[in-house]
Amino acid sequence: MPSIAHDPEHRLWVLSGPGSSYVLHLDDDHRLRGLHWGPRLTLDQAVSLLRYPAPGRRSCEDPADGTLDLDPAGAMRYAHAGLQVRFPDGVRDLELRLAESAESADQGGELVLRFADRHYPLTVETHYRLRAGTDVLERHLVLRHTGSAADGPVTVARADSATWVLPRLRDYRLSQVRGQWSAETQLARTTLPYGETVTTSRRGTTSHQANPWAMIDDGGASEEHGRVWSCALAWSGSWRLTAQRLPTERVTVSAGFGHDPVTQELAPGAELVTPVCAGAYTEGGFGAASRLWHRYVRDHVLPHPDEVRPVLYNSWEATEFDIEVTAQIELAEKAAALGAELFVMDDGWFGARTHDAAGLGDWTPNPGRFPDGLTPLIDRVHDLGMQFGLWVEPEMVNPDSDLYRAHPDWVLHHPHRRRTEHRNQLVLNLARPDVAAWLHGTLDDLLSKNAVDFLKWDMNRPFTEAGWPDAEGDPDRLWTDHVHALYALLDRLRADHPNLRIESCSSGGGRLDLGILARTDQVWASDNTDAVDRIDIQHGFSQLYPARIMGAWATDSPNPYTGRRVPLDFRFHVAMTGVLGIGGDLNRWGSDELARAAELVGAYKGVRHLVQLGEQYRLRPLGDGELTAVQYLAPDGAETAVVALRRARRFGHEDPALPLRALDPSARYRDTATGAVHHGAVLHTHGLPLDLAADDHASLLVHLVREPAVATRSSGEQVPLRPRGTGAARRPRRPPAG
Repeated sequence: MPSIAHDPEHRLWVLSGPGSSYVLHLDDDHRLRGLHWGPRLTLDQAVSLLRYPAPGRRSCEDPADGTLDLDPAGAMRYAHAGLQVRFPDGVRDLELRLAESAESADQGGELVLRFADRHYPLTVETHYRLRAGTDVLERHLVLRHTGSAADGPVTVARADSATWVLPRLRDYRLSQVRGQWSAETQLARTTLPYGETVTTSRRGTTSHQANPWAMIDDGGASEEHGRVWSCALAWSGSWRLTAQRLPTERVTVSAGFGHDPVTQELAPGAELVTPVCAGAYTEGGFGAASRLWHRYVRDHVLPHPDEVRPVLYNSWEATEFDIEVTAQIELAEKAAALGAELFVMDDGWFGARTHDAAGLGDWTPNPGRFPDGLTPLIDRVHDLGMQFGLWVEPEMVNPDSDLYRAHPDWVLHHPHRRRTEHRNQLVLNLARPDVAAWLHGTLDDLLSKNAVDFLKWDMNRPFTEAGWPDAEGDPDRLWTDHVHALYALLDRLRADHPNLRIESCSSGGGRLDLGILARTDQVWASDNTDAVDRIDIQHGFSQLYPARIMGAWATDSPNPYTGRRVPLDFRFHVAMTGVLGIGGDLNRWGSDELARAAELVGAYKGVRHLVQLGEQYRLRPLGDGELTAVQYLAPDGAETAVVALRRARRFGHEDPALPLRALDPSARYRDTATGAVHHGAVLHTHGLPLDLAADDHASLLVHLVREPAVATRSSGEQVPLRPRGTGAARRPRRPPAG
């Protein structure tokens, strides 16, 4: 169980999860130091760390640099500061003293340390929350202006949610993901250079180019071995993450919302609450770190963690903007015959949206395409036993729309500056209460009048000209208020429509983070549906985020984005490593393709509970040859699924057997397709033999089920035994049919 231990005499706190501890110490100057982040320690063991000699002061350096858990600007500290303010008289330094500490046992345990500036009316609370059953520690700050109107506002230049202090290592390697549109979440591991390595988004969204998480190891960690320190920010707007390596070999990672040069004004009596930044220490390599984050997302972030996501069909690649009711019904019938459980109609169903330059913002069905509204299509989809989903992009507007003509002031804009259009769109200012209220009413009306089960919530445009000319007070607050309004809108819609499920989409993976995941059920990982490219994208995705939220489609060949030709099985098997969807033009698929696709959908449904709710093991990570493979294991270990993918076969080499992970070495496992029986110990050591085709882009799905244990009676008769721990195993419920 998580615990918080406090030694008042030494002003020391130990926050412990099942396998790790984070130790805080308040020094004589009231500076909060990160004393330990690593294996679990008792309070006595943590106190003994105070006997280690503190680093002495060197010329022009403060030994506190790189050691402070709460890291305000001031004094002789010249390294990165996670808390930076400016008072009305121009003073920027902070002198904080601990005013109060409080602990609670709510939902695992929370520690709050409240500091007050020695002179100015500002308090800073640093919050630490331990969740039951995880080594992930959640942190955030609360800043309060405690003065009167006469004191004026405090300008907050930076308020990072957390500064994580790492122990000294033999070296430091930084793992992150980079990318761009259609090439998101590509894993990059590099030696951490000296100085400040800043990763950021200035776009108003999480972005395709980077994602707000980082992992650090000593350069020697592998997929299965080594210590890893990691953190992730739960925020869906602009953000900054600074990994700092000092010449003294002190390393910190500091993360928070916002970006330079945007500031926030804190008025008298007001407070600023930063988003959560969560962190974790793990042993067992990057694989163990990923599995810890996957469990944390499922257990403590997602709104419906026990559901398995349905197999969906999306109409976009089949029709694009050429949408009308009869053709959509025909596609729905073909999708249902394949075994799809959710039919999603994409862009083009509303207003004057016959192309991408008009209609966005007018969320009523196009009367020429849907003369009787959406009801006939929805009813037919439900009659086919599927749920119905709809594409929306609520935060955007086309200048050629009824909404923009009525309210041109509702978009982000500056006076005397052009309004840059991207994708023929402008961004609605959700920070305005009237815009947020209108949007809620419009979407609530759409959902109330139509039996919509699922929204594909898109956001295709970054912020530009991010102004609010008629704002009262600080116009820069729109950068954060827009995100808070988005969160409030999603929360309210879900409360009003509890059966609604939502997919986060932002031109693919442009809005993927722990903040949006608390309000959605899955994420569209990339607009690039090329199966070969998706292997790289999905590998980086899996470093932090679980398969049960990763939308992945099997689409046409040649691929509409890259032109690459890939076999149907390979396309499906790549998509099966996440939430399977189908996005191809079924009108062009032959009867053999449709029949095989139905078989593959059925095979996915047989292992879906393992992929979406099980533990993921990357057996052959990228960079380890042309063969890559992923294993998914049931929580009780009774069954496992393996997806093996070979992009190319070189020199006629045989495919190596795949050593599997975490199986019972004394048990036997039966292949549900072939009936072959394998010993767990042999699968661990020698591996699972592969029977891949000799062609390039070969793939295989293997489903293994543990055989019942067998005892032998004195008569020689063999009697099946029930394996321990499997009787109470809970099967996840299937998605509703309609």
